[in-house]
Amino acid sequence: MEFNFSKEQLSFREEVKAFIKEAKEQNTYTFMDNGFCEVLSQEFSKKMSKKKWIGLSWPKEFGGKGKGYIDKVIMIEEMLKVGAPLGYHYVADRQVGPGLIHFGSEYLRNKFLPPILNAENTWCLLFSEPGAGSDMANCKTNAIDKGDHFLVNGQKVWNTNAHVSDYGWALVKTNHDPKTYKYNAFSEMIIDMKSPGITVRPIYNTLGIHSFNEVFLDDVKVPKENIVGKMDNGFRQIMTNLDYERSGIDRLLQNASVHIALMDYIKTTEQNGQPLSKDPLIRDQIAQLEIEYEVGRLYVYYVSYLLDSGKIPSSETAVGKTFCTTYESKLVDMTMSIMGMPGLLRNGSPEALYDGSVGQSYLWSVPYTVQAGSVEVLKNIIAQRGLKMALK
Repeated sequence: MEFNFSKEQLSFREEVKAFIKEAKEQNTYTFMDNGFCEVLSQEFSKKMSKKKWIGLSWPKEFGGKGKGYIDKVIMIEEMLKVGAPLGYHYVADRQVGPGLIHFGSEYLRNKFLPPILNAENTWCLLFSEPGAGSDMANCKTNAIDKGDHFLVNGQKVWNTNAHVSDYGWALVKTNHDPKTYKYNAFSEMIIDMKSPGITVRPIYNTLGIHSFNEVFLDDVKVPKENIVGKMDNGFRQIMTNLDYERSGIDRLLQNASVHIALMDYIKTTEQNGQPLSKDPLIRDQIAQLEIEYEVGRLYVYYVSYLLDSGKIPSSETAVGKTFCTTYESKLVDMTMSIMGMPGLLRNGSPEALYDGSVGQSYLWSVPYTVQAGSVEVLKNIIAQRGLKMALK
């Protein structure tokens, strides 16, 4: 196996670094951990669009740049290391575009792909519900056929940035025959978030930040042409859609600044007359953490290689997401343990370490192993699809 990057890929990484350096020097953008879901900057996304970095891995015939997924991981890795504000286009680039390319009609592709590539609108996902988190087959949101449109009623929850989104990518129940196999009862559709009947209510996370929402749909009219793919095939389509969400390096680098802070802290903080980095116990912990980081990073690139090879790595993405988000949780737990109480302080506190980034990431870490499928459910996917085990 070749573990080295090509000359072109190494050159591209340097190009991305130079782009980031210039953007940071302008001092007009917010760079922070979890910025890809918390910080929306259409201006920053427009800059990326001009370089054709939105849709970087999309086929050229659909307006993309036609580069490989390895190139995309290189770009996203460098962006997430510094917490670049990717939130405006991130969901559309990562999931909506590929979903439309795979399953969308020519009408939907022509209508929605160009604005996504040009960073002209922003999207949210309308998947989870109060009684349907990791198991999408429990969704209750109904879409009733009314001739030229569907009438949608239901509730969605944990919808990142739904309060500022132009469109929602939704899973709804379209087959209401009680005899129908439950996995054949759903369809995917695009919902205009400005439609009458939509109510968006904020959910504040443990930091007091509003990025999550719950969305209520009351007699919302959705044109029939907004159905994505085949009717009643939405559950299977969404499984492919989720593979794109689970496969990225964002599942390893949501709290990248904590890793940097931890390495600096153990080198510059002394205990009993020597740096913490000389303590055998801490060295052992750090070594284990670094091994897991490198394994997770390599696995993400491996999944990208599979995608570039034309494969749909369903069980592999479940492995990668499980491993990487477990690492992220370990990182903040270990950092908090080593730094102690000062690590808990948020930004603005005089005694806060590293401008409070550690404490902030610790509070953000709660959903890491839940979002895009909980670890417990992903282990079942690994067993069934990867190891071919029959679950009783």
